[in-house]
Amino acid sequence: MTEEKTKYFVVKQKAVPEVLLKVVEAKKLLDSERVITVQEAAERVGISRSSFYKYKDDIFPFYDNTKGKTVTFVMQMDDCQGLLSDLLHIVAVYRANILTIHQSIPVNGIATLTLSVEVKPDTGNISRMLEEMEEHQGIHYVKILARE
Repeated sequence: MTEEKTKYFVVKQKAVPEVLLKVVEAKKLLDSERVITVQEAAERVGISRSSFYKYKDDIFPFYDNTKGKTVTFVMQMDDCQGLLSDLLHIVAVYRANILTIHQSIPVNGIATLTLSVEVKPDTGNISRMLEEMEEHQGIHYVKILARE
């Protein structure tokens, strides 16, 4: 019998089935100690206790498991003065440690940026940091390439 390797995927919240999002909510309730039992947490979020146990070890918010890791992003951006500086400022605000920066030479006014950051114990919510980057004017997209 062949041993199956675990594969991990990073997907946006809108692509995650509702039951998995509810498992995350239930785990937050249990962590916050606002509820004492799994049954109570499951009832509050509207899932069965068996669904909670089935998925509890398979789903977690991205930022919960990134401390002490290196995360590499790739983004496509307009070639406009100050945009890279603005992005690096966002990284600094979230207290992530920049390890590498590589920006391609712009073609037709668009450049590709690859950025690797170390997520430290005092780093803020990485998911929110990505959202802020993606919402910034001049950014076409931000994608996670790797997490080590």
